[in-house]
Amino acid sequence: MTPVPAASAGGLVAEVYAQVAEEMRLVIPPALMHSPSPQVLAAYWAVAREPLVTVGAVDRGTKEAVAAAVSVANICPYCADMHTVGMYDLTGEHAAEAVGSDRVQDIADPALREVVAWARNAHLLDEAVPPPPRLTPADRAELIGVVVAFHYLTRMVNVFLANFLLPPGLAPWSRRRFKQGISRVMRPTLRDPRTPGLAAGLLPAAPLREDTAWAAPRPAVAAAIGAADRVFRAAGEATLSPEVRDMVTIRLADWRGEDTGISTDWCERLIADLEPADRSAARLALLTAFASYQVNEEVVDEFRRHHPQDRTLVEVAAWAAWSAAVLVGARQSGSVLGPSTAGQ
Repeated sequence: MTPVPAASAGGLVAEVYAQVAEEMRLVIPPALMHSPSPQVLAAYWAVAREPLVTVGAVDRGTKEAVAAAVSVANICPYCADMHTVGMYDLTGEHAAEAVGSDRVQDIADPALREVVAWARNAHLLDEAVPPPPRLTPADRAELIGVVVAFHYLTRMVNVFLANFLLPPGLAPWSRRRFKQGISRVMRPTLRDPRTPGLAAGLLPAAPLREDTAWAAPRPAVAAAIGAADRVFRAAGEATLSPEVRDMVTIRLADWRGEDTGISTDWCERLIADLEPADRSAARLALLTAFASYQVNEEVVDEFRRHHPQDRTLVEVAAWAAWSAAVLVGARQSGSVLGPSTAGQ
């Protein structure tokens, strides 16, 4: 995939890039990877920015910890490294390493430990930890927003970016010192106050659906989720046949959050009777939704034989990633959807 260079971006892509560069000090790789589809780029930025980085009910350190916990759950080392780096500055090295190493029990702060334990298992119906009862509706809206954003983003990063943010092969001590250094450089991006609503304003307003009603107590989060949800659903309708969308939707409705394992035979059995073009698209969508770390060059190459445009590649992956992410959010809010509506 060839991203749109920052120097030559125009229109909506340039508007998103300007916000990203203003707040992150550069146009970060997750923004670049969405750029072949301007609307999807703006939707990504809205769902990533508004729950996580803006001034709200929950402190930024807790939200970075939630992002890191979801990244660990979804086997996304790139995102886990990025957000534990943020934790170094905001919550301290010990808590950051406990989350990054999947040792939730070692977090010293009981309130942070409780939130991280919930976020880490938010997608698992059979091992779910209830949200901390002390959370207000506004707290829940922000934190479910972060969970949903990172169930989406980790899947996309696994498909499009390198596995690791930090240089591979570093010894544990070197990794920690490297993270300390990066966290100092990132401090302004982590601590400077951000005005809510700017990213949501890049897209036409759209109402929340039943499965995203959890966002309502935080207007900026609600605006971002409503607008982005419409974009992601439209992307799926434009790029995937109804048969493929139904296949993913029905599989999601039966999903209890379990990992699919090393083999992809489950996927190949589901798509075996489809025509080649639909089969390649269904493979990409199913793997993105359920095992994004297993999307490899072979999967993408087969998809491109039938769907050569970068925009189509981004939009199929985005629809699948969002379908899984929004289901996790719906289940956290108590709105568990059946096969007729989940992911539509």
